[in-house]
Order: sequence, then structure tokens, then C-alpha cells
Amino acid sequence: MELFEAIHTQKAMRRLKPDPVDEALVWKLLDAAICAPNGSNRQPWRFVVVRDPELKRGLQDLYAEGVASVTRPDGAPADARMQSSARYLIERLAEVPVLIVATVRLADIASVTPPGACIYPALQNLMLAARALGLGTVLTTAHRGREKQVRELLGIPEGNETMALIPLGWPEGRFGPPPRRPAEEVTYWDGWGTTRARP
Repeated sequence: MELFEAIHTQKAMRRLKPDPVDEALVWKLLDAAICAPNGSNRQPWRFVVVRDPELKRGLQDLYAEGVASVTRPDGAPADARMQSSARYLIERLAEVPVLIVATVRLADIASVTPPGACIYPALQNLMLAARALGLGTVLTTAHRGREKQVRELLGIPEGNETMALIPLGWPEGRFGPPPRRPAEEVTYWDGWGTTRARP
């Protein structure tokens, strides 16, 4: 798939089929992830691939608790379609064939602010590679509301922190352009507030 097609048709896929994902494809995505740029080439990331049904059920429970503890910064409720999609994932997370928990080693990112800056490029690589293969993903962080319990469940040692949980599977829905404001509405030129019309 051409890169710009993947970029322009990638969207959050929370409704994923329980159909298995071949392990070779998971390795292909991980190989794409580790090619991402990162500060001083420290490569602070570690990935935990979860396919075990009991571990997935445990993560589903912790994820649901984490979601319940999160409120939007502006206090506004999410729109009904988003709420429905999120609820679907919460209730079926254990049925998703693969969950990838992305972590960072804290000693490697002591000087990095914010900490996610060192791993989110890797996760975007992983998600674009998944899109190119027809696999659905969504970047989630609600599990961090139960960070300690998630680390205990997966045996993640002290000194490491989870940064994202990525469900991976074959999507029930279709890929296509996500609803976004045009670049002209969110871009300023040579200083805040100065807009420019697209040629």
C-alpha cells in the first residue's frame, strides 16, 4: 500500500474480529516499530505481546477499571458514537486476538519530556504497518489508571512503565478517511494566529 494512502485511511478500529492474527504478521509490525526515530538511539521500548486468554481477561478487567477512573480534561462527555465504540472495546477486549502493551525503561528516558515522545513514533510505525496489512489498531492508554496492577499481571519489572495498549486484529468496519478538521483550520504560519490559504 502506498504510504499516503495508509496515512489518509488509518483510523481507530475498536471493533475487531476474534479471528487469529498470524504470528509472522505480529513480528512484521514489531520490526516496523523498532525502526522509529528515538532520542540518542536509546531504544527504550519493550513490547509485551499478549495472546493468552487468561491474561487478556485480566487486562480487560483492569482496562475497564481504568476507563471508569478517567475523565475528559474539559469535562464534556464524548459523543454517542465514540462512547458506543469505546464501550464495545471495553466489553470485548479479551476477544481481540492480540494485545500489544508498549513500555519504556525509565532509566533510558530520564531526560525525555514528555516520556511518550520516545515511544509514540514507534507505535505510529506499528499502526501504519498494520493498516498496510489490513489489520485494525487503536492506541489506548486507559489501562494506565491501573498501571501497578497491569505491571504485576504481566510481570513487568520495576523501572519500566507502560505507555500504551494496542489491540490488534482484523477490523469489523471499513478503513477510510477519519473525520478531521482541515489543516488550514489548525495551522498557523510564522506565529500563532496567522493563517494562510492553501494555494
